[in-house]
Amino acid sequence: MLDLAGPLREWIEEGRGFAVATVVAVGGSAPRPPGAALAVSADGTALGSVSGGCVEGAVYDLCLQALQDGETLVERFGYSDEDAFAVGLTCGGTIDVMITPFAGGRSAESAALAAAARSEPVALARVVRGPSGLLGRALLVRPDGSSDGGLGGGPELDRAALDRARALLDTGRTGTVELSEDGSHCPGGVTLLVESAAPPPRMIVFGAIDFAAALVRAGTFLGYHVTVCDARPVFATKARFPQADEIVVDWPDRYLRRTETDGRTVLCVLTHDAKFDIPLLTEALRLPVAYVGAMGSRRTHEDRNRRLRDAGVSERELARLRSPIGLDLGARTPEETAVSIAAEIVAVRHGGTGAPLTGSGRPIHRTAREPQPV
Repeated sequence: MLDLAGPLREWIEEGRGFAVATVVAVGGSAPRPPGAALAVSADGTALGSVSGGCVEGAVYDLCLQALQDGETLVERFGYSDEDAFAVGLTCGGTIDVMITPFAGGRSAESAALAAAARSEPVALARVVRGPSGLLGRALLVRPDGSSDGGLGGGPELDRAALDRARALLDTGRTGTVELSEDGSHCPGGVTLLVESAAPPPRMIVFGAIDFAAALVRAGTFLGYHVTVCDARPVFATKARFPQADEIVVDWPDRYLRRTETDGRTVLCVLTHDAKFDIPLLTEALRLPVAYVGAMGSRRTHEDRNRRLRDAGVSERELARLRSPIGLDLGARTPEETAVSIAAEIVAVRHGGTGAPLTGSGRPIHRTAREPQPV
């Protein structure tokens, strides 16, 4: 729902009633992840999508009905063996959709939409399974630990939800959380959907080379805020990297020490020059970032590892390094290499193997992982 924050905030300011259908659980090969939403206003205007088309019509009708009834409900949609083109998911998966009417009030959701529309980091935890009186109750959580609203199950439940929601917000993830009704962290009678709205994750590309230009385009396509950093001003120019959000002329290790990173940041070291790489990677491998990759041949990789050990990098820290960078796609050109690197970043982010899907038998769509300690 927070992905639609801008237009929904406008509807609230205009006093328009609307209902939001949000994917709260998926099974099998579902087309949209938890958090995907379809909003329908009282005049019939629709925004967003919950299934890419399979069940949009049925969900649209449920939203209009919810606006009349004023009730929150959860509906399951799945594959129909008898008629794959009837209301159901022809891809073979299932989705649970929560439909929530908004006709004034609902302060936690309204505040979350307002914050997300201003690009402020915020998480919204909503009860999607539990005692009937709790369904749809919401808690807004900010990075500093402050909150608005409540889940209706007492302070212990709110405290536990706040703790789990902050963990997801720290890495910008959306996912479900299982809690007991008494607020203990053991799976129990309450399921929350926690939606995170955070600024775009950062990709920092070190080394203003031709491969970097292609990687900048790939990073932008994937939704990253892309920075190019190089100590050589003749190469680090906007003319060479027009799609970069930021160009920095500085020594890479010095810039990394002073810039902000978080658990979603990816660092791509393309310089393959020891005077840049060693101090930079010594810093990078000790930061709680999502990905650290370094370009170079096998020989460069072995020499770099030896130098990093000599610089005091531990084996545990060294194991975090993706080198040579990228997946084995047989890439030759800068564009192909950028696809290789981008594919590895996606695989690391979502727990993919990088292996072909053909004949694997593994699920295509994985359940989103909760952030793991670094």
